[in-house]
Amino acid sequence: MKLKKILGITGVAIASVALLAACSSKSPKEASKSSGAKETINFATVGTTAPFSYEENGELTGYDVEVAKAVFKDSDKYEVKFQKTEWSSVFTGLDSAKYQMAGNNISYSEERAQKYLFSYPIGTTPAVLTVPKDSNIKKYDDIAGHSTQVVQGTTTATQLTEFNDKHSDKPVELNYTNENITQMLTSLNEGKYDFKIFDAPTVNAIIKNNKLSNLKTIELKSDEQPYIYFLFADNQKDLQKFVNKRLEELQKDGTLAKLAEKFLGNKDYIPTKDALKVPSKK
Repeated sequence: MKLKKILGITGVAIASVALLAACSSKSPKEASKSSGAKETINFATVGTTAPFSYEENGELTGYDVEVAKAVFKDSDKYEVKFQKTEWSSVFTGLDSAKYQMAGNNISYSEERAQKYLFSYPIGTTPAVLTVPKDSNIKKYDDIAGHSTQVVQGTTTATQLTEFNDKHSDKPVELNYTNENITQMLTSLNEGKYDFKIFDAPTVNAIIKNNKLSNLKTIELKSDEQPYIYFLFADNQKDLQKFVNKRLEELQKDGTLAKLAEKFLGNKDYIPTKDALKVPSKK
């Protein structure tokens, strides 16, 4: 009789341990679903590239950040947590699943499309050529033989590398750096380099806020609309679908236009309804 009781107690103990083990083996995502808790989305951004992401009174803000806040506002499934990091770490963090999502004036490239998922476009950022006011650079082709700063892995670096392939007799001098765009435009203003290609909203904001009076901009016309996007790790298709649905709503109700006017300086720097598509691989 005693033996039966002992075996019975032992059986209950084993079952309890098995149940605890099963619960502890659940992934954080599964655990959050079963407990009703929201899934945390770690959102990577640089935090030093106004007007897209920057710090104000110790808090991250900017166009990309505020659009993301609007996307996740009142969500019963997700909550967003912003993570400030260096540009290169945005991508390594997505690769390692440290981050699930990123936003920082991110444009489309074929290389990125091979590794990550894109959202619908969140804004447009027409490019400008920024030069000192006394520069002899008047148009894009005039940059041959001149110097600039670029960051490894950016679309500008790729663009200018391709330019040099076509102008090997007089290539652009590419100076790779980890400086942010404010630092690069300040160096340009001081005459240390000859030009910088970047988006109009950022350049205009920095020239105004930092009183870089020695600089002027030249519009770079393009047949393609220069959109910017949120980026997702390649296993985040559900998140991509959720964000894209919310972007449709924010475009329709005028939220994107209000944020673009506030942070980018122009309410028209947003995608049209017809442009709300995931960029296709070329």
